[in-house]
Amino acid sequence: MIGGFDTHTQQPGNLARLLTETSEAIHAFWQDIEAHGHADDVLVMTWSEFGRRVSENAQLGTDHGAAGPMFLFGNTIKGGFHGEPPSLSLLDNGNLGYTTDFRSVYATILERWLDAPADDVLGARFDPINIFVA
Repeated sequence: MIGGFDTHTQQPGNLARLLTETSEAIHAFWQDIEAHGHADDVLVMTWSEFGRRVSENAQLGTDHGAAGPMFLFGNTIKGGFHGEPPSLSLLDNGNLGYTTDFRSVYATILERWLDAPADDVLGARFDPINIFVA
């Protein structure tokens, strides 16, 4: 298990190490998936319920913020950046603003990947996002 992403202190060195460990673990996982012939059957998503603030704190880290990245990968996902990047000049009390509602991503995965009714699961309707290869 990889942990310690709550980088309030010494973020530069700690985050680099954590991202390397995560990258190596994901790479090993995906190699196993491909070796067993299931690469078209697997979608991986990572997201946190909070992001990081834009400004560094006094301990060379960053405190909890609002928006944060979501990563999706798999053979059925369109590569690239989806959505608009957040503005560094339009901060909300020091936080990045959301440009894509994570529930739209969830709804898309529920409906188009899992063939499940997103409205029932999420309790509301969210517009799908064009993230899957046709």
